[in-house]
Amino acid sequence: MSDLPSAPIASSIDSDNINTRHQRRMERKKALMDEKIQQAQRTTGVLLIHTGNGKGKSSSAFGMVMRALGHGMKVGVVQFIKGAMSTGEEIFLRRFPDEVEFYAMGEGYTWETQNRDRDIEKATVAWAQAKKFLSDPSIGLVVFDELNIALKYHYLDLDTVIADLDARPEMQHVVVTGRGALPELIAIADTVTEMNVVKHAFKDGIVAQVGVEW
Repeated sequence: MSDLPSAPIASSIDSDNINTRHQRRMERKKALMDEKIQQAQRTTGVLLIHTGNGKGKSSSAFGMVMRALGHGMKVGVVQFIKGAMSTGEEIFLRRFPDEVEFYAMGEGYTWETQNRDRDIEKATVAWAQAKKFLSDPSIGLVVFDELNIALKYHYLDLDTVIADLDARPEMQHVVVTGRGALPELIAIADTVTEMNVVKHAFKDGIVAQVGVEW
């Protein structure tokens, strides 16, 4: 007699054991998650920071803009540093002037501008617009793109920025992007995500691509 039929039976038993163990793990995980959810019932606006040397900080923030718009929220965007060239997100979001106020108020990368006084002037004007958003309870989500850079180079007073963020409407959400987030800003944030580089096409000589980088 051949024992070949025994292999599928053993395989079926192993599969049943794997599925049973998986179900038990998920049952335990669900109990833990349900408990955590039960403990987190407070509703309030949150401050999120996207920082780190990896790509995706602004991309993630603008993904949140899409999400907010899907829920009928109004959005305010202020871009620090950026502004010398039009980006895909700016071109797209300007199609929705009733839902999104978009201000690109920089003049380009700091190594291109090479004028600290001018950069400070532009950042100061940009923060004046930022304060308008932070005092408007009808704006559900605010994005301050590359604000971390402006703070890192001391183009703006950090204490003033923190005070204005703290004084915003209770249910307003704010997303701050840019490398080198300062410890003081991280300390007051609710959620902080650091993007790290694993690989980047630029290191292989691939120029920034439309629709991917800008």
